[in-house]
Amino acid sequence: MPSRVRKPRDKASVEGTVGYISRQIIASLRNYQCFHIEDLNQRIHEKLEEINTIDFQKRPGSRKKVFEEEEKSHLQQLPQTSYKLAEWKTAKVQLNYHIQVERMYYSVPYDYVREQVDVRLTTDLIEVYFKETRIASHKRLNGEVSQFSTNKDHMPDNHRLYLEHNPENNRKWAETIGPSMEQLVSHILETNAEKKALNILSALRNLSNKHTRDELESATHTLLEILTNPTIPVLKGVLDRRKKRKQKSKIDNHQINNNDHGFTRGAKYFGGDKK
Repeated sequence: MPSRVRKPRDKASVEGTVGYISRQIIASLRNYQCFHIEDLNQRIHEKLEEINTIDFQKRPGSRKKVFEEEEKSHLQQLPQTSYKLAEWKTAKVQLNYHIQVERMYYSVPYDYVREQVDVRLTTDLIEVYFKETRIASHKRLNGEVSQFSTNKDHMPDNHRLYLEHNPENNRKWAETIGPSMEQLVSHILETNAEKKALNILSALRNLSNKHTRDELESATHTLLEILTNPTIPVLKGVLDRRKKRKQKSKIDNHQINNNDHGFTRGAKYFGGDKK
């Protein structure tokens, strides 16, 4: 049994039992000659079983019986992962929502910028705590210094959108609009340098904030029919003209509907139904 906390007198009893068992095993095997470690371990195991099953001198039962009756029911299952030694440090979250630990950079949620955090380091993991709550974890970086480990979920929305603004994601976006938009996006990517193409596509995608997918697809279809080298300003012009025509049509229909509900006087009013 383990010694109790802050009970130094228990230590003597524990150490005494350890010494007794060691002497019993070593003394019984002092004249035994073995030629491999498996044989020695087997002999030690047999002697240990004998010590555990032998009856006590001053109390009933044996070590094995006491274990099975008093201690076994209190045992808990071992953890899935073995215990790892850890080192604790403190760090300040920089304006780029990263902390520096041993010349490596790890991201934390951007809400904690300029806050002081606690960092737990193990051989293969970095954990970041703020007021005893874990807010981030990363696989520990090794090798060349000044490496970055960045979690996209830790980034502000505008930073995340910028990171995801690449040719592949723009092609996927075009697929959600329609085949004409796919053709236009492919044309922009193939006829411009990547940086310039991404700037053009950024302006193109901003149009989706003001127009529906059907409106964009229809206008893009018209744009590709009238121009061999389509541009975003022309597409905006097509969308604006269609929007104005749609608004004018609504006004005209409203006026017509209002005229339908005018006041009318029948023949009876003018005396035309007199006999």
